[in-house]
Amino acid sequence: MDMKQIIEQITADKKEAGGIKQVYYAACGGSYGAFYPAKTFLEKEAKDIKVGLYNSNEFVHNTPKAFGENSVLVVASHKGNTPETVKAAELGKKAGVPVIALTWIEDSPITEYADYVVKYTFGENKDIAGEKTIQALMTAVEILKQTEGYGNYDKFLDGVSRIDRIVKQACKHVANRALTFARNHKDDSVIYTMASGAGYGAAYMESICIFMEMQWINSASIHSGEYFHGPFEITDAEIPFVIQVSEGSTRALDERALSFLNRYAKRVEVLDAKDLGLSTIDSSVVDYFNHSLFNNVYPVYNQALAVEREHPLTTRRYMWKVEY
Repeated sequence: MDMKQIIEQITADKKEAGGIKQVYYAACGGSYGAFYPAKTFLEKEAKDIKVGLYNSNEFVHNTPKAFGENSVLVVASHKGNTPETVKAAELGKKAGVPVIALTWIEDSPITEYADYVVKYTFGENKDIAGEKTIQALMTAVEILKQTEGYGNYDKFLDGVSRIDRIVKQACKHVANRALTFARNHKDDSVIYTMASGAGYGAAYMESICIFMEMQWINSASIHSGEYFHGPFEITDAEIPFVIQVSEGSTRALDERALSFLNRYAKRVEVLDAKDLGLSTIDSSVVDYFNHSLFNNVYPVYNQALAVEREHPLTTRRYMWKVEY
């Protein structure tokens, strides 16, 4: 079943109970970040449907009281074996809530508790339109379309049809910049990321999954709108920043932060979605594609940085090596 058919089935099953009223997303790490656009989409576009994004372990230990017969649970785990996310799916199954599991490995523990399993694309030559972030977005888009209605549905699907080409061209565009970035930052002990809107999850993932997990570099993701309410005090000529300048409704937040950085900082890497070609997607839906662009451009930088630092992205001290 494709996502449209999955949501049609869930909508039909819930019709007598009053329909879908809440959508919950639960995951950890990179999968948690990948859910950010879906969360943001429903927050902005839905009038009646409520949405929640949770770390899986928090969802299990701090389950919303509204979670029940009018809910849908969407979980994601790359290999389908993240213990906390498997528990979240099990909680949903026991509560009788339909569980959609996004995973790369279909024969995995999480599928035991999933009513619907969706395999996403992954790897060097993956189709961006089929990856985890877009699949998660499609759960949100289809739920809205089939319940309240969504006037920009066709424009969104057109954006999906364009995103693979846009991303792959953008990766070529930044190739030389990534090499320079790697040389200039190989000895840094801290790098901050900054972003806003539906693309914020990409900055969060780069901070926690790459700089901290895979490169052992201190980092934090700073929301562009929050930058002026504390974080900007650490800005100086030596502190490095990577800032995403999104296309769409929150671009003004990023531009304001960048303007300040240009005055007081000297080491700023700017990823501008407009320069990277995202503006070819209709302005009514472009917000929701920033994440897919930035999150797939980052690996060009990450590979170059790993080579310069002689620190492979697969290196770990604790993850999968000790009990936790």
